[in-house]
Amino acid sequence: MKWLPTAEITDLRFKIKTLTGKHELTGKKGKIMYKYDAKSLKAEEFINDEEIRETLAYADANKDNVELIDAIIAKARERKGLNHREASVLLACQIPEKIEEVYALAQQIKKDFYGNRIVLFAPLYLSNYCVNGCVYCPYHLKNKHIARKKLTQEEIRREVIALQDMGHKRLALETGEDPVNNPIEYVLDSIKTIYSIKHKNGAIRRVNVNIAATTVENYRKLKEAGIGTYILFQETYHKESYERLHPTGPKHNYCYHTEAMDRAMEGGIDDVGIGVLFGLELYRYEFAGLLMHAEHLEAVFGVGPHTISVPRIRRADDIDPSIFDNGISDDIFEKIVACIRVAVPYTGMIISTRESKACRERVLRLGVSQISGGSRTSVGGYAEEEPEEENSAQFDVSDNRTLDQVVRWLMELGYIPSFCTACYREGRTGDRFMSLCKSGQIQNCCHPNALMTLKEYLEDYAAPGTKEIGEKLIQAEIGSIPKEKVQEIVRKNLVEIEKGQRDFRF
Repeated sequence: MKWLPTAEITDLRFKIKTLTGKHELTGKKGKIMYKYDAKSLKAEEFINDEEIRETLAYADANKDNVELIDAIIAKARERKGLNHREASVLLACQIPEKIEEVYALAQQIKKDFYGNRIVLFAPLYLSNYCVNGCVYCPYHLKNKHIARKKLTQEEIRREVIALQDMGHKRLALETGEDPVNNPIEYVLDSIKTIYSIKHKNGAIRRVNVNIAATTVENYRKLKEAGIGTYILFQETYHKESYERLHPTGPKHNYCYHTEAMDRAMEGGIDDVGIGVLFGLELYRYEFAGLLMHAEHLEAVFGVGPHTISVPRIRRADDIDPSIFDNGISDDIFEKIVACIRVAVPYTGMIISTRESKACRERVLRLGVSQISGGSRTSVGGYAEEEPEEENSAQFDVSDNRTLDQVVRWLMELGYIPSFCTACYREGRTGDRFMSLCKSGQIQNCCHPNALMTLKEYLEDYAAPGTKEIGEKLIQAEIGSIPKEKVQEIVRKNLVEIEKGQRDFRF
């Protein structure tokens, strides 16, 4: 059914029946024309186009409603989140002082839940073979001049050693979708290889996986392989646009893709990460859809997304981002990050090297808790830089600094670079992690863990100037640990790290 403005709905004697997380539009005879249900397992019901359009109309009608905006901000101050309609009003709001209130609140919520820690990771592209026809990605099947590569297990070993020598402890695996070249067995073998590599003091302690939507059985296999978070970007929640942007290949199936997180949860994966590619569709539409997806996961599984990523489309091989007319400015991007933070206070937020140093600095304070550093978006490229003529990159990197430069920059800004993976390895995942996070207790273990993993980095990998800054930061931060007993343990462990011991954690 085509969306009708509110006035037209009234004229046609339609009515909206609103329940908790459930909206139904019915006609005179009671026939359901559309249905929004956060608890539904059907993609077109928990991400419902009509509901999103109604939400955008509601936001437009109330973007200057100071009384309502104040009430929404007051609700957000309770740290229990906002629904997609409430958050959409804040995103639509153009009142400068109210926007500043949202930004200030986002900063405080980020501090309350995540402190001043920033978790670091790196992507590792295993293969760019892909059977899909996605028009915004250079890996699309029709691209015949991009270099097609697939890492062997020995090449993966060399890449991982190079990443370990940089100081990384956490990876995000990336592959194109190709059942022949990149079957699930290849991904599983690669995970096994990565976890097996111990080089000097290096070790990859957490492997997150970003691969195409798959079956419950395959998600179970990923769980058994010991992955951390399963990550899958929706790209766009607008079904018509989604199908147009993915004209061929298995990714064309909107519902199968959108329901992937449900299957991952069913397969036993506790932590999932969602996101959209901003620039493909109107950002307010995507924002509402993103929050509806988070609400759906919370409603069905009792736990929302472990992470939300906010990538923007970037130039790559045969992809010119200017052909997509929904690009967003840095100011709007900043506002989106702030509104996500107040709407979903518990979630980790990720920003990659797609974004520049300046842009990353703007959004770190408003909600981002994880960033990549020293990244390569080519297949491999860490052990040996890819020759220019062999361009296998998925997108151009805007932040080309080394990991050490990123670490130093974060510390100079007053953040603690964290290489911690303790929660994952201690079983604090899914609802257990969220319970810890929502109660504010996450900082009792994450803060000291961040300091100890930073100490490891300083001892093993840091440049002299970086180490000097880091040592001062650690000493200053120890005193902010609430419990004296924990402070005592951290001080003792820091001495042991200097002596060569590794992997202390709370």
